[in-house]
Amino acid sequence: MVNFDSLPETASLPERALHVLETVFGYSSFRGHQADIVQHVAEGGDALVLMPTGGGKSLCYQIPSLLRKGVGVVVSPLIALMQDQVDALDEVGVRAAFLNSTQSFDEAMQIERRLRQGDLDLLYVAPERLMTPRCLELLQASNISMFAIDEAHCVSQWGHDFRPEYIKLSVLHERFPHVPRIALTATADQQTREEIIHRLQLEEARQFVSSFDRPNIRYQIVEKANGRKQLLDFIQAEHADDAGIVYCLSRKKVEETAEFLRENGINALPYHAGMDYALRTKNQARFLREEKIVMVATIAFGMGIDKPDVRFVCHLDLPKSIEGYYQETGRGGRDGQPADAWMAYGLQDVVQQRRMIDESEADETFKRVQGVKLDAMLSLCETLHCRRVRLLNYFGQEATPCGNCDICMTPPVSFDATVEVQKLLSTVYRVEQRFASGHVVEVLRGIDGDRVKQWRHDQLSVFGIGSDRGEAEWRAILRQVIALGLLTVDHESYSALKLTDLARPVLRGEQSIQLRKYQKPVKQKRTSQRSGSGYVESDLSADEQLLFDKLRWWRVETAREHNVPAYVIFHDATMREIAKARPQSIDDLRHVNGVGEKKLDTYGAQIITLISEFSAAA
Repeated sequence: MVNFDSLPETASLPERALHVLETVFGYSSFRGHQADIVQHVAEGGDALVLMPTGGGKSLCYQIPSLLRKGVGVVVSPLIALMQDQVDALDEVGVRAAFLNSTQSFDEAMQIERRLRQGDLDLLYVAPERLMTPRCLELLQASNISMFAIDEAHCVSQWGHDFRPEYIKLSVLHERFPHVPRIALTATADQQTREEIIHRLQLEEARQFVSSFDRPNIRYQIVEKANGRKQLLDFIQAEHADDAGIVYCLSRKKVEETAEFLRENGINALPYHAGMDYALRTKNQARFLREEKIVMVATIAFGMGIDKPDVRFVCHLDLPKSIEGYYQETGRGGRDGQPADAWMAYGLQDVVQQRRMIDESEADETFKRVQGVKLDAMLSLCETLHCRRVRLLNYFGQEATPCGNCDICMTPPVSFDATVEVQKLLSTVYRVEQRFASGHVVEVLRGIDGDRVKQWRHDQLSVFGIGSDRGEAEWRAILRQVIALGLLTVDHESYSALKLTDLARPVLRGEQSIQLRKYQKPVKQKRTSQRSGSGYVESDLSADEQLLFDKLRWWRVETAREHNVPAYVIFHDATMREIAKARPQSIDDLRHVNGVGEKKLDTYGAQIITLISEFSAAA
């Protein structure tokens, strides 16, 4: 329960909201739209909130739940993370619980009793559980203050993370017409927004759309040569002692990549839906609760991951859409500190994603939508201009070049590739559009192998017209030509390259083509400063860094005792502020962001003692 005794009875709703923010969560001011959202929902209004990962979405429903009478119900698909979310709320003194399939009958009954008795502030419920008649009847017999529908993009059948149960959540409006609802997501283009509004009956809801920009994330996409080796070089050079996530498309690749990294001294764990549930859960818990672990995973891992100090997110395979890429990379740098989004991308990625769309059992409309999303993803990879500008434009937001992506930092060299593209298209035409990329490149380069001779393609006029360029250069050109839609891959004809209608004006000389000049991949050079404990905070002095390291070790031990992830005790940002401020008393510590009253009572004396001992030894 929140204590409002220190406030006058006439305190306004904004004053009460700020009081909760300060005393419970330990922050002195709201960010962005948070204050407006909290007031709107606390007053009983419906809302659709689009806010980037790490932007503070959870406070937008947690604080209204504490301001309104009754219990706030949070609908979340993140069963594996509910325990950590509840633990984090318990640490700040909020009475929270969850109902999902991981609980025993007795545990669930105990939570249900607390709900009926009004002994909870927040209840997390999986959508499958919520839709059962028993759960709906339980909620109707309880005093519900509001509903929060987290990860609301899961309602979209066109999206990257569709959950069928979400479509049924319109029942909340029908059964609880006077209870405010807030739908939240970090990833939604205009089509997905419209579907959320329609499916959840939020036509009258007020929309709050924050900037999708995550300026602390550096985007980098490299030519894939030996992806696994390039990944290792990147981690060793930039993030040798950091926590990170590596995404792969297949379960087999996850296992092989995790093993490869472990063999090379990286503490890597696998995660995919085909693993034994107990091992998968154990690996996730280790990633959340320990430091310096790299999780290698399929997209089955990640949504809702609250770990704030993920310093890098890598992709060894091309994501299906910009929404998926944005959500996955957004798991890095949630604490606002620098993070890297790194991807190795090659021709095979394009071919593979096209094949997956073509061979799926979905209807033609869905395939067409997925094709459009893939084209947008390819445009992001092949752009000659700022990646952040392209990324934000996809979500309908304008931006200027960021200075914090590979394009801005090392501008690519573009060239007039019209002649090269004409050579490529002509070769595809001359081999009768019946052969895959490898054969086409051999003919172009004049490689008279057995297969080329067998088909007498060494007799063609185009044989060897591209001998002035190497295989890697032609594959880079070919990849960009496919991304531009001049060629397509026919998977029903053994991945044969075929001309599209867009190729005609190029072949006729009516259209010129600018492409990115091929640059040979180079080994990553070590650029980051390191210390024995990991990431060196660039804004800390040497003395402050030592104190910060001691605080981190104290946090590790404390988290182990409480059986919670370290960041649940304090975020790095809070400990960085403590290291800089060196509070000498409990009252001094009260003014540090992230230190609410409950944490002050629980940990304040320990921290002040630690600082005193550090100062005495200095």
